Amino acid sequence: MKKGQSLFEVVIALGVVTLITVGIVILTINSIRNSTFSKNKTLASKYAQEAIEWVRGEREKNSSEFLDNVVYGGGVYCLDDLSWTNVGACVDEYIAGTNLTREVLFTTSLLSGKNITEAQVVVSWDDSQGYHEARSTTSFADSREQ
Repeated sequence: MKKGQSLFEVVIALGVVTLITVGIVILTINSIRNSTFSKNKTLASKYAQEAIEWVRGEREKNSSEFLDNVVYGGGVYCLDDLSWTNVGACVDEYIAGTNLTREVLFTTSLLSGKNITEAQVVVSWDDSQGYHEARSTTSFADSREQ
């Protein structure tokens, strides 16, 4: 009877060890997933702010040209490399070395005789948890007569 009890004790011990190991693996996977999400969210926020600063710089270079080319031509621009060459939404055009896409949407509205231009930058990525994004928005006032 002692042999039967020893085998039973071994099976219970293996079960307990297995449960502990599975728990540790699940915690590790969740920790890695959260760490990766956090890294991507931080990078996305950085790239969104970088694009807002770039758009502001483009406007400051030549306000009239900026408004003529971007706002009145209007729409969505893919800013994977911070240039005006990619007109339209980003499709598999990632920021170098990342899984992030960055685009800017320009909209205009008339307020008190001035055009107000809003630039909304969206940096997005997909992972096993789904679609994620970081947004940053800025507005410009156009003082040209309407």
